[in-house]
Amino acid sequence: MTQKLWGGRFEGEPSPLLRRLNDSFAFDRELFDDDVEGSIAWARALAECGVLDDAELDLILGGLMRVETPSDGDYEDVHSYVEARLYETIGPVAGKLHTGRSRNDQVATDLKLWLKRACEEAVNATKALAAALAHRASEDAAAPMPGYTHSKQAEPITFGHWCLAYVEMLRRDLDRFASAVGRGDECPLGSGALAGTPLAIDRDALARSLGFARATANSIDGVSDRDFAADYLSAAALLLAHLSRLAEDLIFFTSDEAGYAELPDAMATGSSRMPQKKNPDVLELTRGYAARGIGELTGFLALLKGLPLAYDKDLQLDKEPLFRTRRVIGTLLPALTELMAGLALDRDRMRAAAGGDALIATAVADALAATGMPFREAHDQVSRNLGDLPSLAKKHGVTLEGMLAKKSAYGGTAPERVKAAAFAAKESLKS
Repeated sequence: MTQKLWGGRFEGEPSPLLRRLNDSFAFDRELFDDDVEGSIAWARALAECGVLDDAELDLILGGLMRVETPSDGDYEDVHSYVEARLYETIGPVAGKLHTGRSRNDQVATDLKLWLKRACEEAVNATKALAAALAHRASEDAAAPMPGYTHSKQAEPITFGHWCLAYVEMLRRDLDRFASAVGRGDECPLGSGALAGTPLAIDRDALARSLGFARATANSIDGVSDRDFAADYLSAAALLLAHLSRLAEDLIFFTSDEAGYAELPDAMATGSSRMPQKKNPDVLELTRGYAARGIGELTGFLALLKGLPLAYDKDLQLDKEPLFRTRRVIGTLLPALTELMAGLALDRDRMRAAAGGDALIATAVADALAATGMPFREAHDQVSRNLGDLPSLAKKHGVTLEGMLAKKSAYGGTAPERVKAAAFAAKESLKS
């Protein structure tokens, strides 16, 4: 059995049942790169304050660079794996690396490094989907389709305008990930177990060496804080909720009843029983993963809400929801980006639906109001004469193109306004 990082006062070996509960190497080895990065920075800080001489520092740094990425093994966690392999590589001097450091501040640092990379990946993937939607908005800025409220046809919009609605949601998601990084951009390393390190470490310099903006201000909070993780899961859950809404719309648009669009073959599945089927499995899985993402967030908050200061073993369970969520985002967003790029519109069918009698009612009421009639009276008159809408529309010069063109105020669905908004969105997503 691999040597534990603790246990000097224990005479017997841990029970296999304890190990099944306690050991986390099976999943926290995902933090390997971050653990090595943090250990390299800590070794250099130890040399700066005189704990390591130049030869020892070179030996430790060389050994850390030679530690292989883990696959499996009999280790308590990723930290014990790195330390054990370092011992095998360079001998007893490896024991100096843990001077003044605890696994508590070590794992908190590892997790923040991991979260910064996870947020960067989420931002890049979200930008790619938003860019694909903005591109479709530019291409179809003037393609009419029905707009819906309460799942009922309401007023005509353009497909480009619909695309840009989701671009706005995704841009807010980008801001949430950026805000999460800003709040979490502080380094816990040097907090020790909870009371701080006894060494004369320049923690601000140490933080900057790891790419953090600053060091944590309180050692107790430094080892127990998981707000960055909660922020990440919160931003991810809302992003997934937005993607679920997008998926629900597209499921309807590609249904036999609507028939406004067809999914690309590469992003649909068939039926083993019914030859005619083309199923929106990617979109349905998006809804399902959104449900799970909400559960990951609520479960994580439940994990945190009753913990006393400072570190508690419950926090070992903080990682798996994060790892699962990152994998989902890393798969789902590129799939939806490819799906949007390959979505084939039936523009004739969309246009025909957008010009239906029900969708001209508001424009006819507006036309009556433009003659000086109070809008409430116009509304009542149109609602009482829905069967005469085509003749009323003709009488007042209401056309589909005219209806769209009049919605030219900022944020409206007028084709020229949508083209300008799509261009602005594409430019903003380049930064």
